[in-house]
Amino acid sequence: MSGEFLMGRYLSSNPWVWVAAFFTIAMYSFLYKDNVVYKVAENIFVGVAAGYLVVIEYFNIVHPDLIVPLFRDGKLILVIPAILMLMIFARLHQPMAHLSRIPIAFIIGVGAGLAIPTTIKAMILEQIRGSLSIQYFGPDATVWTVIGGVILFFGTVCTLVYFFFSKPHEGAFGYVAKVGTYVIMIGFGASFGYTVMARISLLIGRVLFLMRDWLGVIG
Repeated sequence: MSGEFLMGRYLSSNPWVWVAAFFTIAMYSFLYKDNVVYKVAENIFVGVAAGYLVVIEYFNIVHPDLIVPLFRDGKLILVIPAILMLMIFARLHQPMAHLSRIPIAFIIGVGAGLAIPTTIKAMILEQIRGSLSIQYFGPDATVWTVIGGVILFFGTVCTLVYFFFSKPHEGAFGYVAKVGTYVIMIGFGASFGYTVMARISLLIGRVLFLMRDWLGVIG
């Protein structure tokens, strides 16, 4: 049985599977202690990810949205974003590094302008709409949906009261703020639980890969 195992009946013959298995084990070796193998795998991962991102950005954005319209279609207005893009790389040359601040400031300004209304809509208006949704109190609502809607509504109000710092958290106002603290703790706990579940799912996936695709000990 051991001879068949070593001859490849169970071990994968695909070299890329061996590469993936090596990097998987190298990454998880950090659980024992920080070591050279982990650092090598980490740096290779970061380098490959950065290179992959550059290629994806070029073929999905730079080439179709800048190079083709500028040089083939003659849209000279695109010279401005092209110059701004090149100015970002000025950071690689120290005497001209200050020029990179201009496109970075432009990106931050445009990003903030686009993100603020979207964030307000998604994080405030939609949350208010969800808290007062007709599904909790409409004609088709049940006792449990009504209870859930009431808890959601008052939990949201108590949380907002907790973040109202213009008034001391004293008396009845303080009790409401304290309830808001508990709601926040429950929310953070649920988020942490989801995060742990996601990490466990990744671990299960990698263990299945090692046991099934690499070692071949399970079907």
